Amino acid sequence: MNGIRFTGLLLILFYSHQSLQADGDQFFRESVEPILKAHCYDCHSHSAGVMEGELTLDWQSGWKTGGSRGTAIVPGQPEQSLLIKAIRHTDPDLKMPDEKLSDQQIAILTKWVGQGAPDPRISQPQSDTSQALDWWSLKPLSRPTVPGIGHLNPIDAFIQQRLSEQQLKPAPQADRRTLLRRLMYDLHGLHPTPAELEAFVNDQRPDAWARLVDQLLASPRYGERWARHWLDTIHFADSHGFEHDVFRPHAWRFRDYVIDRLNRDISWTRFIREQLAADYFYPEETELTVALGFLGAGPYDSSAAATAPKSFEYLDRDDLVTQTMGAFVSTTANCARCHTHKFDPITQSDYFALQAVFAGIGKGDVSFDADSAVAAQRKKWEALRQAALENNASILLQPEYKQLVAAWEQQRGPEPQWQVLTPETFVSNGGADLKRQPDQSILASGPAPEQESILVTVQPELKTITAVRLDLLTDASLPHQGPGRAHNGNLHLNEVEIRVFPPDAQAGQKLAISRATADFDQAGWTIQHALDGNPKTAWGIYPKVGVGHYAVFELQSPLTLKPGTRLVVSLKQVHGGAHLIGRFKLSATAADQLNVIALPEAAAAALKIPAKDRTPAQQTALAAVILKYRAEQELAQLPQQAKVYAAAAEAANERGMVKFTQPREIRLLARGNLEKPRGIVAPGAISVLPSLPARFDLPDPQAESARRAALADWLIDPQNPLTWRSIANRVWHYHFGQGLCDTPNDFGRMGGTPSHPELLDWLACELRDHNGSLKHLHRLICNSQTYQQSSAFRSELSKIDPENRLLARWTRQRLDADSYRDAVLRVNGTLDLTMGGPGIQNFTQTPGPQATPVLHYDQFDLDSPGAYRRSIYRVVWRGIPDPLMDALDFPDLGLLSPVRGFSASPLQSLVLWNNRFVLHHSLKLAERARQTKPVITDQVRQIARWTWLREPTSDEQRQLTALAETHGLESVARLMLNSNEFLFVE
Repeated sequence: MNGIRFTGLLLILFYSHQSLQADGDQFFRESVEPILKAHCYDCHSHSAGVMEGELTLDWQSGWKTGGSRGTAIVPGQPEQSLLIKAIRHTDPDLKMPDEKLSDQQIAILTKWVGQGAPDPRISQPQSDTSQALDWWSLKPLSRPTVPGIGHLNPIDAFIQQRLSEQQLKPAPQADRRTLLRRLMYDLHGLHPTPAELEAFVNDQRPDAWARLVDQLLASPRYGERWARHWLDTIHFADSHGFEHDVFRPHAWRFRDYVIDRLNRDISWTRFIREQLAADYFYPEETELTVALGFLGAGPYDSSAAATAPKSFEYLDRDDLVTQTMGAFVSTTANCARCHTHKFDPITQSDYFALQAVFAGIGKGDVSFDADSAVAAQRKKWEALRQAALENNASILLQPEYKQLVAAWEQQRGPEPQWQVLTPETFVSNGGADLKRQPDQSILASGPAPEQESILVTVQPELKTITAVRLDLLTDASLPHQGPGRAHNGNLHLNEVEIRVFPPDAQAGQKLAISRATADFDQAGWTIQHALDGNPKTAWGIYPKVGVGHYAVFELQSPLTLKPGTRLVVSLKQVHGGAHLIGRFKLSATAADQLNVIALPEAAAAALKIPAKDRTPAQQTALAAVILKYRAEQELAQLPQQAKVYAAAAEAANERGMVKFTQPREIRLLARGNLEKPRGIVAPGAISVLPSLPARFDLPDPQAESARRAALADWLIDPQNPLTWRSIANRVWHYHFGQGLCDTPNDFGRMGGTPSHPELLDWLACELRDHNGSLKHLHRLICNSQTYQQSSAFRSELSKIDPENRLLARWTRQRLDADSYRDAVLRVNGTLDLTMGGPGIQNFTQTPGPQATPVLHYDQFDLDSPGAYRRSIYRVVWRGIPDPLMDALDFPDLGLLSPVRGFSASPLQSLVLWNNRFVLHHSLKLAERARQTKPVITDQVRQIARWTWLREPTSDEQRQLTALAETHGLESVARLMLNSNEFLFVE
């Protein structure tokens, strides 16, 4: 009986426990878990991809194991639990989340922990990204089987299969006039000439069309046309945008680069590598530095850069992440800036990993050698100069360089004879008391001003001068015996200027100084700074104070002096802090310039010892001086470097020289708030693709260019389905006016889905497997029956496929702004096909109220040099559009523009009818017709041939002739340039 009672008691206790556990689980699910999801999962969950502090709160084991601070929850003991302490905000170093929970929410979590923290989540959660792969763009890319028996172009096979499923047939082939016009606008962006049409119509060879496609793809006009598409995609323009919308004079080199690379048909993989990291992949091909213009393509908020640099850098990197991921993989990674992407499997950590890729670059003008041979020479001499600065004997004493030192010694004549220059007048604008000493030096005394400039007038006795010497002398009256007047004996000589005044001269002439040398340079304060024109730099001699020093200033060419000629030497010392010269003396020489290098004491001593008897240290001391100046001579003779507006670790912009010695530290920002940084994020990409690394394993994480190179390699990986689908779809979009997926920059769940997914995958594989050749894809598309269909309206399609997604016919398209402008120039015979070079400014400008100028498109001379060049060479001012181009929907390049908009409005018609460009070239077209044909009826017919590429009908001829006779031939030209037949491509 007792046994039965005991068993019953156990059963009661068991079921009571089960009941309590069930109640605890229910309380957790209904009350606790919603709080954790809403306020904690963004930083502590698998779904977010973020385990800040190594703590996860999305399963039981996570809080039991705890993070870097230890176990997060002690069941039954709220006061001992870090989680409760964090949510109460009682510890200033432990406040989570940043925005304190409500009292009710804190009470719920405290009650839960007090009850023993029941938590039914015993299985490790799988990241949401594991299910997210079930989306068309993220699925592995494999080549689909082409439908049918294989006699068709594969494109036609896929298209016609879908049409047959809808019981539709493709449209018949368009006529040759229509096809030529379509193809030339598509591949060249140009209007055909009557001669080109006649040649094609009369070409009866069976492969005439394929030959025409190849001919157009081989023309340089192809690169000019398709470069415009890429520049739209990455929002490239010639000005900054934003409030201070200033010009970028060197941006054009990237535009020329894109044209050249497309014409060369380099592989898409190389195109990506060059634009993201040419400096890493192709360091010897310095001409490819222009490719980095991709990184500087977007806008630049110079006002924010100056006033809020931290916020600016964050947003500038955001724009670059958006541009890169949108252009190359059609992904909206930027939507994960403040939280995990709401629709696509992109975590906030992924987003900041992408920011980390670009954390070591800044926008501005990047200098480079366009000739790789010149670059090799520059690299050689810069390395030698650096070795000399570092006294690196392993380099300086190499046989090649020892020979240079020996040659210098052989050519060097006797020690130069310096003639002391007697000061006639000497004055300080700072009020110092200057006195001439018996040795003709000048000593400063009295209260030392903060800064001063000293002017010394001398009358040399020499007939020729090749160099001027400045001796800095010690004196017992100076701090630490000088030679400077600063408290530590130092000085800062900001600028040296020498002017010559011949007898009876009305004004002096500034002498060009080719080189300055000194016996000693303070670190970072070299004698070259005394010639750079920058008042913020100077020559200094600290810590070698208390001893004399000297500097030699070599003239660019020997100066011949007439009797009575005077020199005025200006010594500018404006650094402040009384960093002034205390005592100095001036001398001059007529010696050969080779002899007048200022030698440090150690080098001068070594020079007095026979070469064979010098120790390695003495050899190094002399070689460091001689080779440094030899390297500087060689560098000075090299061509000046070119510049491109780009982004790099070193670039020059309005803020001066932007330099990053290593990438900035990137931290995940809670809800995108700069004031709420979390853990450090390593460079990487999106983590959803299982075949590709989410974070980059870099041998040197601080190697900036390696980060960009790793992203490039991640993008071009054959297993990356996004890259190849993206570019295949983009190419299709520009051929047909609409992509197979109609959102070219968004392959996510908020974007479109492809109308022909198998065709898109086949095109992506075809491009990938044919060396990434865009021209290969162009040939396939242009040679398809689908591309060559008529655009004639078919009533049965209006209900079944109103948007023509099934492609049962060609879709009629209006000329874009660039093509229209170029077409007008082409038909009136003025189009200038000169390629490359700085952009043409189709406006005049006057200063604006701030940095942004005022552009006057209405005052530009439409016949000025360059005015007839193609639109691709037009300067595009980001925030001040050309009214004509704007009316024809040229995009706002403050934003990415993967698709150009289409508008049809009365205002647009008014602009096309009345814009001065159209009016001016209507006159040009009419004048061309008059020069070609003497009779007005023939003139009208000729204009129709140029614009419509056909003969006018008898009714058209009659009406147009009447218009010409009544209102002038210009009215006919104007009408035809506004006609739908000219404006639209069938």
